[in-house]
Parts: sequence; C-alpha cells; structure tokens
Amino acid sequence: MAKGKHTHPRSQVKKLSTLILLTLFMLTLVIIVLLALGILYLPNTTDDSLITDRRKIYESLAEKKEQWTEILSWEPRAFVYHNFLSKEECEHLINLAKPFLAKSSVVDSKTGKSTESRVRTSSGMFLKRGKDKIIQNIERRIADFTFIPVENGEGLQVLHYGVGEKYEPHYDYFLDEFNTKNGGQRVATVLMYLSDVEEGGETVFPAAKANFSSVPWWNDLSECARKGLSLKPKMGDALLFWSMRPDATLDASSLHGGCPVIVGNKWSSTKWMHLEEYKV
Repeated sequence: MAKGKHTHPRSQVKKLSTLILLTLFMLTLVIIVLLALGILYLPNTTDDSLITDRRKIYESLAEKKEQWTEILSWEPRAFVYHNFLSKEECEHLINLAKPFLAKSSVVDSKTGKSTESRVRTSSGMFLKRGKDKIIQNIERRIADFTFIPVENGEGLQVLHYGVGEKYEPHYDYFLDEFNTKNGGQRVATVLMYLSDVEEGGETVFPAAKANFSSVPWWNDLSECARKGLSLKPKMGDALLFWSMRPDATLDASSLHGGCPVIVGNKWSSTKWMHLEEYKV
C-alpha cells in the first residue's frame, strides 16, 4: 500500500508565520503611502475636537460640585483637587485674614528676613498652625492629600491680589542653608483658591514640560497664562505641586508664578510643607 506524503507541523507553522509577517508588512506599507498622500492622518492631543470633548467633560464635572482629582502635569508633578474647600471654609479664611493684611514680602536668601519686592505685589498674612477647628480640619485634609504630616507644614498664608497685582515666576524651594534650618527643604506646596477671578490671576508654570494649549480652559486664559502650563483660580480648588523630585533632587520645572489680576479680586491660601517637622 502506497504511503501518502505528510507535511511536517513545523513546516506549516513556519509558512503561516511568513504569511502573517508578509501581510503586516504590506499593510504597514499601505498605511505609510496613505499618510504620505494625506488620505489618512493620525489624531494628536492638540486636535480641536479632542480638546472640545475634554472641555465638555471638565465642565460637566465642575457643575456637579463633587470632589475629584486631576493630573495637571508630571514635570513638575502637579495635581488639582477640585472642591477641596467648601464655600464656608473659603469665607472663614478670608474673614480671619482681612483685618491683618499687609504688603507681601519675599525671603532674603542671605539673611532669612522678609523684604519687600517688586516681583510680589499682593497683600497677605499668616494664620498660626492649628489656630481653630476649621483650620485644623483643613490641615488634616492637606496631610491626607499630600501624605506629609501636619507638623511638617508652615502656617497657612492667606493672600489677596487686586487688579494688576501679581507674583513673578519663582521657586518655593531654597538654595541656601539658612532657610532650611527649620524643617529642612520645602518639598511641596498646596495652593488653595478662596475665590473665583473674573479674568487673569492664573497660576502659571513657564518651565513645565507639557503641551500648554491642551488644557480644556485654554481659551479662557490671559496672555500671561499662555506662556506656560496654567490653572485658572476656582473657589475651593486646591493645587498641589512638588518642588522636589522623588529622588530628593530640586525640580527646576516647578518654577511658577501668579499672573496679574485683570478683572476682579483673587484670594488664595498657601501651605508650604517641609521634609521634616517645621517648628512654629
């Protein structure tokens, strides 16, 4: 009885693999030709329709007044906690600060003393850490948000910016030993917006490594804010950004500033946090 010819299984697998690779190669070639002719295109994050869709989602979430977090950037590491503070908490901080507001100053890197400067034209004051139950509750929530102990934070600073007032781009970390004696280096900042601002007053990160125009609120930004990655002030929102990278090196991309207020008033509260306990 004559024996039939049998194809070895390995030979069949090899032929099938060759056929698949040839098909993929031809498909890739066709796609490249279509892209070159402009018949086919690849979407990107700056596409107007994608930005519009993202804006609709953002506005929908904002209307619900629910608490939710958003990644703003990875360089620097910056995150927005929407509706972090209630309206009542915002008003409480403003009312505590109003009678004691004084022209804002900056820290002299050589002496550690506060000095007036043209780069910062707001008014502000400090609230003692743990001053009352409302502040204690806010500070505990900040600790939960950042995973940094309450005792590592400075007292809340409340700031007011009128029309034309601003804070030029700067770093929150220190480059001298004097200012790091108490608590070590500043590792992170939580900036809480206590009011809406009709126009201007945005927080801008000019050295951020990101597509500045990809944010859903791009069309609402002032000229100053379009020079970097920016966030519009919204009552109750909290912006957390890190001045140090996970490897404990200083992050130059954390350069940030407050754009001039064009219409309205801006109220905010800042909490600086250190590597170690900050004694008050």
